[in-house]
Amino acid sequence: MPLPTHGRASDEILADIDARRSADLPLDGSVAWAYVYSTGLDDLEDLARTAYGDMLAVNGLDPTAFPSTVSLENDVVSSVGALLGAGPEHAGTFTSGGTESIMLAVKAARDANPQIEKPRLVKATTGHPAFHKAAHYLGIEVVNVAVDPVTFEADPAAMAAAIDECTVLVVASAISYPHGVLDPIAEIAAVAAEHGVLCHVDACVGGFLLPFQRLLGEDLPAFDLSTPGVTSISADLHKYGYAPKGASVVVFRDAELRRAAYFASADWPGYTVVNSAVQSTRSAGPVAGAWATLQHLGEDGYLSLTRRSREALRQLVAGIEAIDGLRVLGTPMATFAAVAGEGDVDVFVVADELRALGPFAQVQLSHGPSPANLHLSTFGGSLEHVDALLEALASAVATARSLPPVDVPADLSAALAQLDPDTITAEAFSGLVAATGLDLGSGEAGRMAMVNHILDAAPTRLREVLLERFLGLLFTPAPAEGSAAPA
Repeated sequence: MPLPTHGRASDEILADIDARRSADLPLDGSVAWAYVYSTGLDDLEDLARTAYGDMLAVNGLDPTAFPSTVSLENDVVSSVGALLGAGPEHAGTFTSGGTESIMLAVKAARDANPQIEKPRLVKATTGHPAFHKAAHYLGIEVVNVAVDPVTFEADPAAMAAAIDECTVLVVASAISYPHGVLDPIAEIAAVAAEHGVLCHVDACVGGFLLPFQRLLGEDLPAFDLSTPGVTSISADLHKYGYAPKGASVVVFRDAELRRAAYFASADWPGYTVVNSAVQSTRSAGPVAGAWATLQHLGEDGYLSLTRRSREALRQLVAGIEAIDGLRVLGTPMATFAAVAGEGDVDVFVVADELRALGPFAQVQLSHGPSPANLHLSTFGGSLEHVDALLEALASAVATARSLPPVDVPADLSAALAQLDPDTITAEAFSGLVAATGLDLGSGEAGRMAMVNHILDAAPTRLREVLLERFLGLLFTPAPAEGSAAPA
């Protein structure tokens, strides 16, 4: 799309944006059972949007120029630290999301151990891929440890066995994203402490759920910074903190460990760069939106939303267990559930049929003992939509059973078997996409069962490369009129 010769009118531009959003999932929680964290509270969303907009142009690059950013961030970090059992010496940083929070925790672990030339990170296979991303960027080796094949919880003994003299960080999840289960944090942190290794708890999901579940009377094991051996923890405000997107916090046991996550450079003739987070220039809109959300909801607001989201999950799990052909994996401890098919029920087809009826569920491919499944999340605004989802699920299962099995063409299977993930070309991938019938220009995903079967059958590395190629195709602008398509 070329830059317009003359500026367009505001109403025309906004209408254009609205038209582009026509294929997006609704944000009210009625359809999307992933990605959207809906409260159903219009006044909160209006407040957060206004606070975000008011601080949108304020730059967090230099806190001495914009002290409001310091004030807001200190309040947010203090609130999160208190919620997550931090002691008086705690220190934290506001970030753009769980991945950046994890990046800082991994950097702190690496830089707090400068004597280790080839640092390693130990995590369960259910730990978030953001740890792999951070390790890739920071030059750290990841040691992936198998989980219990029934509960999908991390295995403290197996993690202990994986720790060696190069380990700088051990990771546990509260809760893990794939199955919504709570790792045995106390045991894992104790193992890390015995070896003199830092322990990070990824509570990006559970950080704003588990503390309130406790207040509601649920008996939960230890998971936060008050647990001996836990040295840092991350929690996303844009998930169950219900703040606008771009809001997370990582809290360290003390300021010295946090300093290891900082970056500073004076080795150039410009302004001295010192960053608390990965980004340099960053809008103060997200921290203002998060601060306003925390202040408006307060403890009683979060208790109410947690009560509703937990009740929605209980009703959802009970309803799924009553549908012949579906089963819930593990024991969901908060608001996530992974739903696998049984017998002749193909969950990839169920996902397509469900989407055709309205609701959206996130597909998760098989990995180790975890079969292919549908990931479902409940939120504060989900409770009134559970019955409709269960009705749609039952219908989708019935339809899936009535359809013939997904048949990946023999020539396509043969082509896949010949693919080398390290040498596959853009042309070869384009031919593969054409063979699946996937229409990237439609603006909608369409039916994805065959594509998901292809990915599910592929080794992990090939999955990654295929999805990288897919992303590259998706984010390729259409050529301007009269110009040649990119080679």
